[in-house]
Amino acid sequence: MSRPKEQRFRLHHRAKGGKTATMIFDPPLISAILVRRYKRFLFDAVLENGEAITGFCPNTGSMLGLNAPGSRIWLSEHEIGPTRKYRYRFELIEVDGVTAGINAAMANRFAEEALTARLVPGLEHYTVLKREQKYGKKSRIDFLLAENGLPDAYIEVKNVHFTRQPGLAEFPDTATARGARHLEEMGDMVEAGHRAVMLYLIQRPDCHRLAIAGDLDPVYARAYDRAVARGVEVRAVRCAITHREIRAENAVPIDDRARAV
Repeated sequence: MSRPKEQRFRLHHRAKGGKTATMIFDPPLISAILVRRYKRFLFDAVLENGEAITGFCPNTGSMLGLNAPGSRIWLSEHEIGPTRKYRYRFELIEVDGVTAGINAAMANRFAEEALTARLVPGLEHYTVLKREQKYGKKSRIDFLLAENGLPDAYIEVKNVHFTRQPGLAEFPDTATARGARHLEEMGDMVEAGHRAVMLYLIQRPDCHRLAIAGDLDPVYARAYDRAVARGVEVRAVRCAITHREIRAENAVPIDDRARAV
C-alpha cells in the first residue's frame, strides 16, 4: 500500500480590497459518510470506495448539530507515525445545505489570518503579533498584539460552529469552565491597563451574527457579562467555507438581544 500524501494546508492572501485570507486544502480533502462521532476525539465513517474507517476528530466540544449519522463529511489524510495514530482527520461537515468547519484546532490559524488581513475592527493598526504568550495565573493567551503608542492587546480565540436560529451563531455549545476562566483573566488584563479582546471565529458561512448561549452555560454567560462590564472587547469573524478552501471573510456583529437564557 502506498503512503498517503501528507496533508499540508496552504495559506494564500487574495486581494479583495486587501482584506481576505484563504486556506486551500492541498491535496484535496476526501469525501466520506459519517457513521458516528464518539469518545470526543474519534469518529467512524465510510469512504466513497466503501472502506470503513476510524479517524481523529479535532474537537473537544459537543459538536451539537454537527454529528448526525449519514452526513457528508470531508477528511484530511496523513501518514501514521509515533505521534499520529489515525490516518484520517475530520475537517468539514455538510449540514443544512452549507459546509461547516469542525476542526477547532484551526480556529487560531484562521484568526491569525483575519488579524493580519486587517479584518478585525479596532485592531487594524497593530503590526507585531506574538503567539501563545503567558498571562494570568496559569494561562496562555492565543495572540498578543503590540504597537508603539498603543496598549498591548491580548486576544483570546474561540471556535464557533453552533446555530439554532437562521443566521445566528452561538457560543458555547456546551459548558466550558475554561472559557469562563479566560474571561475573568482577560478582565484582569484590562484592569492592569491593557486591551483584551475575545475573538469568536465562526466556521459557518450561513451565520451573520453571534450571541452567547446562556441557556447552555449560564456560568459562561455571567462571566461574559462581567468581562464586558470590566472593559473586555468582543469581536466575531465569519469564514466562507467550501470543501476546497476556507476564507476568513468579514467581521459580524454581536447580538446580545438574541441571547438564549
